[in-house]
Amino acid sequence: MAKILLVEDEIDLAELVGNWLRKEQHIVEIATHGDDALLRLRINRYDLLMLDVMLPGTNGFDICQQFRRSLGQTPVMILTAKNSARDKALGLDLGADDYVTKPFDLLELAARVRALLRRGVSAGDRYSIGDVVVELGKRRVLKSGVEVKLLPQEYRLLEFFVRHSQHFFSPEELLQSVWESDTNAMVDTVRGHIQRLRKKLDSKGSESIIATVYGLGYKVEALRC
Repeated sequence: MAKILLVEDEIDLAELVGNWLRKEQHIVEIATHGDDALLRLRINRYDLLMLDVMLPGTNGFDICQQFRRSLGQTPVMILTAKNSARDKALGLDLGADDYVTKPFDLLELAARVRALLRRGVSAGDRYSIGDVVVELGKRRVLKSGVEVKLLPQEYRLLEFFVRHSQHFFSPEELLQSVWESDTNAMVDTVRGHIQRLRKKLDSKGSESIIATVYGLGYKVEALRC
């Protein structure tokens, strides 16, 4: 489950790709203008950036270059009709991780997305938080060996904590990272999801697996197991 920014000015194509990826439980935000994409990248945190090249406003190559110069680490996939070897070399040299030319097959595109999102995470990656085990490859959560059923947004939040173990995040930062930017969710929404995770995963008489420090926010200390 990932938060993806898809930058594509062909509305029909953007909706087609977006809906396909949403079926795989990803959050997909669509920007149709290069300048809008740059603004979103400054405000929000994404797990994958998918960029058309020929855009109104700032073009995809320039967006990629500016993002990398600002030390953006998110994987970048160029998605374009520009299919010359020179263009491909330029895109990769500017910091793109993959380069897909139009027209493309949606099955292959989805597989490439999964491959980029798997970087640094193997199917066998497991993390423990006390008696809770999170299996990232299987998207499964166990408590004392018994599977716990989480709602999709609850799992997204827990996975984000695990992937960024030992870092504090304010409710506002969690909104930017785990929820859709155009959603009506507020800080209380984040707090509500954290309360539900605690209710499902905490053990009576023990400290919560999600630590809270006033003025810093929330964090989870997860260990690879």
